[in-house]
Amino acid sequence: MESKDKIRVIVTGASGMVGEGVLLECLQNPAVEAVLVIGRRSCGITHPKLQEILHADFFDITPLADRLGGYHACFFCLGVSSVGMKEPEYYKLTYTLTLHVATILSARNPDMSFCYVSGAGTDSSEQGRSMWARVKGKTENDLRKLPFRAAYAFRPGVIEASPEQKNLPGLYKWLSWLIGLMKLLMPRYV
Repeated sequence: MESKDKIRVIVTGASGMVGEGVLLECLQNPAVEAVLVIGRRSCGITHPKLQEILHADFFDITPLADRLGGYHACFFCLGVSSVGMKEPEYYKLTYTLTLHVATILSARNPDMSFCYVSGAGTDSSEQGRSMWARVKGKTENDLRKLPFRAAYAFRPGVIEASPEQKNLPGLYKWLSWLIGLMKLLMPRYV
């Protein structure tokens, strides 16, 4: 594969389960030339393709803006569970933070594809009863309005871990057999 055919990607949330899995796949893929991880803490991985920027405040990544150009894709894997959260707090951590980062990336990379990890059950109408689903739906809808080449929302119900992953919730290690069964019975959600 020629260098001009290779892509440069940004991954956020690489110290979490979803982001770590995406990062490992990007590092293994020969079509990916370079990976920039932006995180609050180190992903703990070293690789010739990998560059990492540690940044504490994702609500203001403007100081990083000049370092964020020249990328073809962003895998936005930051996220929090809505369990126990009030809507204003969840909205800020899900919608406000995501749109801030995406707005800066779209200005620097108009040919970028933005890949947002959402969730099964997300409500694109923004009118449903479930708070988290409305907020995720609004986030997806507004990401598609930004001047990216493309914006994608992935809505997994269950995620199968990569064999090399270390950042897994305790139950994942014990219930991996169940995920295999779910893949057979409900492949659309795994």
